[in-house]
Amino acid sequence: MKMKKRFKRKRGPVRAKKVMHDGITFASGLEKYMYIALRKAKIKAAYEGITYEIFPGFMFNNESYERQANGKGDLVNRGCKKILGIKYTPDFIGLTDEFIIECKGRANDTFPMRWKLFKKYVKDNLPHVILYKPQNQKECDKVVELILKKRNER
Repeated sequence: MKMKKRFKRKRGPVRAKKVMHDGITFASGLEKYMYIALRKAKIKAAYEGITYEIFPGFMFNNESYERQANGKGDLVNRGCKKILGIKYTPDFIGLTDEFIIECKGRANDTFPMRWKLFKKYVKDNLPHVILYKPQNQKECDKVVELILKKRNER
């Protein structure tokens, strides 16, 4: 009796394939789709135009005994140094309309925390901006529809 082969699914993070269009290298096909949809609707937006510092860096003066990030080696003092800030670069920023679009198919493990920090930054510093986070092509089309609707209301 022959046993059927079972196919194992790949484990680990899902990585989007980089895609070129109009001389721009997009991090995913979804970003390329959003770019094309915005251009077709004549909505001006910059791709990865601005990087925001959503949490400032600071000097950590205490001692902190840790292993390396990969979990190997001995406990070593990794304190007493500058801790870098947390930055965020959204996918699209509206040039004439007040919007920011972050295309996110499958989020990695750090994205939810970074997204929350960015939303807090927007609330505190950019209260007039509308955030959109489409996760598939249908939602990208809906984002374009919503932006055009907001534009017509003004």
